[in-house]
Amino acid sequence: MPDAAGLIRAKRDGGELTADDIGALIGAYTGGKVAEEQMSAMLMAIYFRGLSPAELRAWTAAMIASGERLDLSAVGRPTVDKHSTGGVGDKVSLILAPLVACFGAAVPQLSGRGLGHTGGTLDKLEAIPGWRALLPPAEMISVLRREGCVICAAGPGLAPADRRLYALRDVTGTVESIPLIASSIMSKKIAEGTAALVLDVKVGSGAFMRELAAARELARTMVALGAESGVATTALLTAMDTPLGRAAGNAVEVEEAVATLRGEGPPDLTAVTVALGAEMLRLAGLPGDEAALTAALSDGTALARYRAMIAAQGGDPDAALKQAAHTRTVAADRDGWLQRLDAYAVGVAAWRLGAGRARKEDPVSASAGVICRVKPGEPVQAGQAVLELRADDEGRFGPALAALDGMITIGPEPPPEAPLILERITAGAAL
Repeated sequence: MPDAAGLIRAKRDGGELTADDIGALIGAYTGGKVAEEQMSAMLMAIYFRGLSPAELRAWTAAMIASGERLDLSAVGRPTVDKHSTGGVGDKVSLILAPLVACFGAAVPQLSGRGLGHTGGTLDKLEAIPGWRALLPPAEMISVLRREGCVICAAGPGLAPADRRLYALRDVTGTVESIPLIASSIMSKKIAEGTAALVLDVKVGSGAFMRELAAARELARTMVALGAESGVATTALLTAMDTPLGRAAGNAVEVEEAVATLRGEGPPDLTAVTVALGAEMLRLAGLPGDEAALTAALSDGTALARYRAMIAAQGGDPDAALKQAAHTRTVAADRDGWLQRLDAYAVGVAAWRLGAGRARKEDPVSASAGVICRVKPGEPVQAGQAVLELRADDEGRFGPALAALDGMITIGPEPPPEAPLILERITAGAAL
């Protein structure tokens, strides 16, 4: 048994824990032999004191060792995955997994659910009748071999220490710690067994990392952890001050993802998707660039692969998706150009409409959400709908509108064009 109180004091006072100390602590906590209040104290000590590179490696390794590691060697294709740190309207995974699979890769997309203002990939896909998020490992690998892509929930045996620690961080105010975020993400991705990984680190008002410097530090930390574990890893820092695409919700994002797979998607969503796809193919050693990826969206190739993936997981790709019972619009108060549409405000509005959850156990509405009828850089006239709000319960409109108050700016000139891809972080830059 580790001396939990002694380790807490050591970290609280700025000391460095050994790999043996960390391994024993994580193992005892996962086994129920370290109290929740003690691990809460350790998380707070890490929040304020951080983890050294050696501590972070040991912490991540201990979380991986708490469970099983998937073996994807039977898939028969180069494996590559993508992880996003979360944003508003971020339905990229729904498009990217089948798109990259068209070029010979196997994409084992183990995804999560939304919490607060950020949407979850699994919540979105569960708007499709019959679709299953929970697949046994053997079935997941079977779908991956057959279709080249799978989007599903991580099984309970994958980094179980992270599952418990994440829940504890959520209620102890320690979610924002960069080493804890990095180890949480990378422990699951390394345990997943993929050979390569591209990280989409969001930056801006709708992201967990609002400042570029913090996002860069998180990206470098995760890229280094991946490289040290033998996973070829790069990161793109992408903008999240404005919602990605025009839809934020669950069914509405599925509809927009399908439109993008037909080659009819919003330019910003398409651009981010193909940039990430090109990076994934490069890491996997497969041919294909942004032009080829864009062509696969336009000619129906990617859509056919998406439909096969959905069907393989029990979903009906032809089923009509649930529509909200009530709608409300937010209109422009003047003529001009939309200069700002705050991503965080739109995310909170969608959450309050029912598309998100405050706690992991909360249900979500498939049909609730926000449609951005106008995006920054586009002209608008007084009285024109800027946003369309959708909900199953009219009582949700008031709180959603309150979240949007003052978060839409219309001016006499268009705003300066802002880049979508801010930086690329490689292993050389991360070390």
